[in-house]
Amino acid sequence: MISLNWVKDYVDIESEDLKELAVKVTKAGVNVEQVISKHIDNLVIGEVKTCIAHPDSDHLHVCQVDVGGKNVQIVCGAPNVREGLKVIVALPGCILPGNFEIKAGKIRGQESNGMLCALFELGVEEKTEENYNKGIEEVNSSLKPGSDANIYLGTDDTLYELDVHKHRNNDCYYHIGFAYEIACILNKPVTLPPSDYKEIKENVKDYMSIKVETPKCPYYTAKMVRDVVIKESPEFIKQRLISAGMRPINNVVDISNYVMLEYGQPLHFFDKNKLGNKILVRDAKEEEEIITLDGQQRILKSSDIVITDGKKPVCIAGVMGGENTDVDETTKDILIESAIFDAVSIRYTASRLNLKSEASIRYGKGLSYEYTDAAINRACYLLEKYADAKVLSGVIKHDKVDKKEKVVTFKTSEINTLLGITLNDEDVKTELKRLDFPFQVKKDTFTVTIPRRRLDIDPNINDIAEEIGRLYGYHNLVSTLPVVPTRRGIYVGDVAIRKQISKRLRMLGLNESKNYTLVSPKMAELFRYDKEEAVVLPNPMSVDKSVVRTSLLPSLINVYEYNKARHVEDIFLYEIAKTYQKDYKEESKVAILMEGNYMINHWQGIKVKCDFYVIKGIVENLLDYLGFKNCYTFEKSTLPEMHPGMSAVIKLDKEPIGVIGRVHPSYKKDEIYVAELSMTKLYEKQIKPIKFKEASKYPEIKKDFAFAVKKELEAVELVNQIRKSGGRLLTDISIFDVYVGENVEKDEKSIAFSLTFSDSTRTLSDEEVTVVFEKVIADIEKKFNAKLRNK
Repeated sequence: MISLNWVKDYVDIESEDLKELAVKVTKAGVNVEQVISKHIDNLVIGEVKTCIAHPDSDHLHVCQVDVGGKNVQIVCGAPNVREGLKVIVALPGCILPGNFEIKAGKIRGQESNGMLCALFELGVEEKTEENYNKGIEEVNSSLKPGSDANIYLGTDDTLYELDVHKHRNNDCYYHIGFAYEIACILNKPVTLPPSDYKEIKENVKDYMSIKVETPKCPYYTAKMVRDVVIKESPEFIKQRLISAGMRPINNVVDISNYVMLEYGQPLHFFDKNKLGNKILVRDAKEEEEIITLDGQQRILKSSDIVITDGKKPVCIAGVMGGENTDVDETTKDILIESAIFDAVSIRYTASRLNLKSEASIRYGKGLSYEYTDAAINRACYLLEKYADAKVLSGVIKHDKVDKKEKVVTFKTSEINTLLGITLNDEDVKTELKRLDFPFQVKKDTFTVTIPRRRLDIDPNINDIAEEIGRLYGYHNLVSTLPVVPTRRGIYVGDVAIRKQISKRLRMLGLNESKNYTLVSPKMAELFRYDKEEAVVLPNPMSVDKSVVRTSLLPSLINVYEYNKARHVEDIFLYEIAKTYQKDYKEESKVAILMEGNYMINHWQGIKVKCDFYVIKGIVENLLDYLGFKNCYTFEKSTLPEMHPGMSAVIKLDKEPIGVIGRVHPSYKKDEIYVAELSMTKLYEKQIKPIKFKEASKYPEIKKDFAFAVKKELEAVELVNQIRKSGGRLLTDISIFDVYVGENVEKDEKSIAFSLTFSDSTRTLSDEEVTVVFEKVIADIEKKFNAKLRNK
């Protein structure tokens, strides 16, 4: 929480609209979550001129109150109201906490034009029985009647609640650091508070010595003051602490907290007479104990840091002081500690002991040694001024801090490249001056020294560009398209064809299966149509996983049996995986297994049962999709574990690439159809891109015929001859029936064809189609001794 009244001490913001300033700060990268104003309108200082008893009440009083140039009558029931008392007056129209609006009216017949207020009614104190019994606030102030009571209460302040990004360091957790942020946004200078004081001849080194035995304390300074007077803090300190959410205690404790909120450097005040004459900073001993200022006994670990008097702990470093050296009403001499401790260690200790405080948060984010020195000097100044302290000369110090400057060298063009904007050297100079970053320019090269207060900035060009960019204004950046060359991300090589195949088979209703590469010796002997020699592991984990498979089909059979045992009726599977041979040859394969009803329409009672032609159509669809249309054939063959009348070798450009068929009934009684193709061989072939052509706008002519031929004649031979005889007018051939039985000789079968004739440039006449159709019939009859049925 940042008090803007406090920030005004360091940077001029009197003329600024504080809500608009919050927007500017947020745009510059520090998010102002909320702008909080505690100001209460129509709240003034009043002076009671007369106070008489209410004629109709035993506890009310009728008062005439001077509210600045005029007297108003107010009825008040507070027991401490009296003539001559200065009070806080809520005039009609004033809205108090709880949305309570003050209105003019009558109380038991007497006019009342306002309310004399207690602090709990103004939200400054809690409403307790003790505070209630105190009555109205008795204002001991030089403020004149009619002046703004918010000044007395400290509620004339505006607060910023900040949401500081985790990468931003400690600088926005204290008022001077935030003042630098506002100053660079408004391009105004920062004025640091006074810290000059007089020292007496006595030297602190005559009274104290210091020794540090842990690397977790790189910097430790201490000064000593004498003859302090413990009393109430001045009003401005109390009001600012309250605004920041801290409770004022006394002038000494309040000054410690005040400096921490001002410089971000936590301080610790030891009662010198309780402490002794020695400071030893070390790691805590395991299970070491200390009673902290809250009266709790704490058990320490060796990862904690402690301040000791040479023997016993007197403070958990960076977290909380010990009860044995606390400052109380009898304290006269104080040792002031200002130090830097390891941030990680402090965070760990505070979290483990559940002692997270304003001090531990700041220690945990890292500190600048320059502000460590500045804070102790500021504390001495305030103690001298408000606690009548005498400051001893000298300082005791342990210093192992790396004081090397953080320097960055860059050119304006590099900033422009990072931000995507166009700045010139003068623009960069302006922004660096606003940031108050010292710099030099030689030719076109900047050398910038990063101030130690900005621990969050590393000596690299990226951090400098970010600072310049946020001051320039991210909202001023213009969106542009990338100028770097780009290309479309696509799958290539065997991965591309694998993705294509998998996608197509899923579209055709198959489910992908994943299986182990290792199989049992029994499974390895199945479907060895390529007669490949399998690799047997010399030291297998089990017999079931001892052979590297050469075919995917046995694994799919296992998956089929698993699903069938669980009453899955229709099973359609595929797997894409690598197989391995003994000669170290790898081959990617695609395997398909189908069993059951491929399609079911319960409403119309239609079922399409999977058979050889269904799985053959799946394979054809896949090969056509890959661009191999008219390049493949199915040749009848006898294969291991396959039905002799329903198995074939799949060839692509006359080279075998796989097998297809029904699993032999002696191996599996169910009607299971399988296919396996070499994806490696498909990839090695030059895949032709699918060609698309516009549908003809001219009508087609269809003609059907059926031939009776010998059973051993394959339909593909007839199809090839029909295509050859039909010429360019014949655009499609399909077989729609194969029949054996009545009206067909026992050694013959009937095959019915549907032929489609079309021309993309004109409408065909029935006469010219008939000529081609009759030629096809004549050629088939002559070449295959076929008989045209129903002739």
